[in-house]
Amino acid sequence: MRNLAEKWPAARDWTTATLNKDGLCVRTLGGLSQLLVSGDLTAWSQASGLAGEGVGAGAVASGDKYMVRIARDRVLAVGEWPFPIAAGWHEAGFAVSVVDAGLHAFEIEGPALAGLVARGTALDPGQASRSASILFAGVNVLFYRFGNPNRGRLHVDRGFAPYLWEWLEQSAAL
Repeated sequence: MRNLAEKWPAARDWTTATLNKDGLCVRTLGGLSQLLVSGDLTAWSQASGLAGEGVGAGAVASGDKYMVRIARDRVLAVGEWPFPIAAGWHEAGFAVSVVDAGLHAFEIEGPALAGLVARGTALDPGQASRSASILFAGVNVLFYRFGNPNRGRLHVDRGFAPYLWEWLEQSAAL
């Protein structure tokens, strides 16, 4: 029987993968705690201690824990350490799902970030939107800036991470 695994490339070691080209540095962010929160976001904010409505596409997030806005009633809570809130339905009116293994996070830094964003999406790189959910390079991602305007983060479904990495390799050279 033919070995179909031979036609697929080997899985990338994301812990060591870096891309440095023409004013851009791309790397994987490992170890982030990522919670998908749906429902009453005011109740979530009170329970978690995270204030605000979350950052949208192009907006700047900061700190060791923050929220990324997905929809009117949905955010991605991102932290460098696990959140002290259990997964599941909460009587206050919100649900929490751990998506650490489901979303792959890339950090892209450098002065060429705005040009890369312009190539990857129709989003105006100089403007922020309320939702961080955008179509980038043909796949749905969450995009926002982190810490400063020249550093962006992309959260993508883990299955699309190899494709997006390949797109970044190709586009960073343009």
